[in-house]
Amino acid sequence: MNESVANSQAVNQKMVQSVSVIIPCYNEESTISLLLDAIRRQTYPRHLLEVIIADGGSTDHTRERIAAFQHSHPDLNVRVIDNPKRIIPAALNRAIAESTGEIILRLDAHCIPAEDYIERSVHNLNKGAGDNVGGLWIIQPGSRDWVGCSIAAAAANPLGVGDARYRYSREPGEVDTVPFGAFRRTLIEKIGGYDETLLTNEDYEFNTRIRQSGGRIYFDPEIKSVYYARPNLPSLARQYWRYGYWKWRMLRRYPRSLRWRQLLPPMFVAAVVLMLILSMFSGVARIILAGLLTIYALALIVSAIFAAVQKRQWFLAIGVPLAIATMHFCWGLGFLVSMIRSLKS
Repeated sequence: MNESVANSQAVNQKMVQSVSVIIPCYNEESTISLLLDAIRRQTYPRHLLEVIIADGGSTDHTRERIAAFQHSHPDLNVRVIDNPKRIIPAALNRAIAESTGEIILRLDAHCIPAEDYIERSVHNLNKGAGDNVGGLWIIQPGSRDWVGCSIAAAAANPLGVGDARYRYSREPGEVDTVPFGAFRRTLIEKIGGYDETLLTNEDYEFNTRIRQSGGRIYFDPEIKSVYYARPNLPSLARQYWRYGYWKWRMLRRYPRSLRWRQLLPPMFVAAVVLMLILSMFSGVARIILAGLLTIYALALIVSAIFAAVQKRQWFLAIGVPLAIATMHFCWGLGFLVSMIRSLKS
């Protein structure tokens, strides 16, 4: 067999890899149809795709929307399975167990992948870019009011999310983690599935085990998906509280995975709380507290003004600082509370 024939067969082999798209889901009636439409429009061969939705017992019209899509589009293999534990890692593990594809690609029910999302993900795997590959979030508001738009801007702001490159970077390369990764089934056989003792941070923990086993996580900004941010400040606060709380639980097992962006919020919150307490007894503490809050406020204002000018939305000058402060303080408090509780146990 000559070299050109061998290369041609290798290319053809790569083009016939089956892909299982796994989706954890709970009460996503507003976006599930958009997601399924986006999967059906993928440039990857449709007959090589299967979609497995692990539903945690949705109480809205999510299942009806899925059933309507299945009826209207029988050419796309869509299956729904139950997730009685109603947590994301359990949903992912159940979907993987029910899947048959050579490649597993994770999506969320509130994201909309670009039409070439699957094709680019498979291409990166085949060229050996990484063992788990993912791309860029194009973050959109969860609501159309000024608060929702501000939260979306904050969620893509480096001051708000540190070096989480999948939220804003345009440079490809090796990273710590990616959302909605694509990986080969053999990876699960090597390192195991998602950790069901974590209610969030399951992706980061999974990617940590990949890196510890000698694997690589690759970020390609050309792999794009629309991701809808939280619609209001209370829901944002709950989200980041969970992130911080479960991050500490994960770091207890993998202390070497700690990154500077994860340590700064709890350190800042701890400093503010400590200075608040000491300021009742010390003028020096009051000066330090005022200095901390002034520097922090200036950083928020500068970042917000830049976002407002860039997007020509002047309400961001107020909304972005509110959103970023909510993210930082809730993440930091969640982290510290989790740490204190673990020390007591």
